Amino acid sequence: MKRHVIVGLGEILWDVFPDGPRFGGAPSNFACSAAELAGGRAEVCLVSAVGDDELGRRAIEALSTHGVNTSAVQWADQPTGQVQVELDPAGVASYRFAQDTAWDNLVWNRTVQQMAETCDAVCFGTLGQRSAESRRVIQQFVRATPAAALRILDVNLRSPFFDDSVILESLELANFLKLNDNELSRLAGMCAAEGTDIEQLRQIANRFQLHGIALTRGADGAILICGPEESDLPGQPAEVADTVGAGDAFTAAMTLGLLANTPVKQINQHAIAVAAWVCTQKGATPAFPSSML
Repeated sequence: MKRHVIVGLGEILWDVFPDGPRFGGAPSNFACSAAELAGGRAEVCLVSAVGDDELGRRAIEALSTHGVNTSAVQWADQPTGQVQVELDPAGVASYRFAQDTAWDNLVWNRTVQQMAETCDAVCFGTLGQRSAESRRVIQQFVRATPAAALRILDVNLRSPFFDDSVILESLELANFLKLNDNELSRLAGMCAAEGTDIEQLRQIANRFQLHGIALTRGADGAILICGPEESDLPGQPAEVADTVGAGDAFTAAMTLGLLANTPVKQINQHAIAVAAWVCTQKGATPAFPSSML
């Protein structure tokens, strides 16, 4: 069986909770979860940047602990990214991001190019494109992937670091979309999509010629559409510690299932279970129990 190459593309940062910093960033969370869930069946890499500081060195160590290939993580003059995280009584997070950090200053190099040309799946978002420099590198990377590669856009809208042009440019590059129910409202408005959630998702998929689309709805489960097939499943009960990283873990499980040509309903079931389990843990990148693999 082919050992797939999976790439997370974008931000590395530390989520600073009231009780201290925890490693995170959507592409980093995705990469850590994918490497854990793959159990050696895939090579999972991250394209990002850290500062030459304590948090940067700890980030590389955290990625390596989860089995992520860090050869394309760059060392920048700017500090490693941080975000202040606040949790409401239900454990739902809100975020305040530091400005001009390492991941805002990605550069194109031979290592990045080679990774793009050999990857089977890449996951990228809009937050990582908040600076013009990193936006150019991220979009160039996605364009350089093989025609058969999965190009997954996890829109990951974080106000005020996005606008309609970045969303539309990213949708034109992607062939698979992952979003949550709040983000669906934004995209449906942009695309004049109407009707039920599934009808709106299909209208968005048709407009941008996407192979598939996933909608996560927190405790209400998820919808997964792949071509003519679709799966609409409820959530799984979970005692929530915090929700950070749950959506990224869903995307990681979904990506592995898509690469393995697993049936759509089975992919959705597993991804929902993985996301629910992450909600029971503190932080975005827990080690998964063998029952989740």
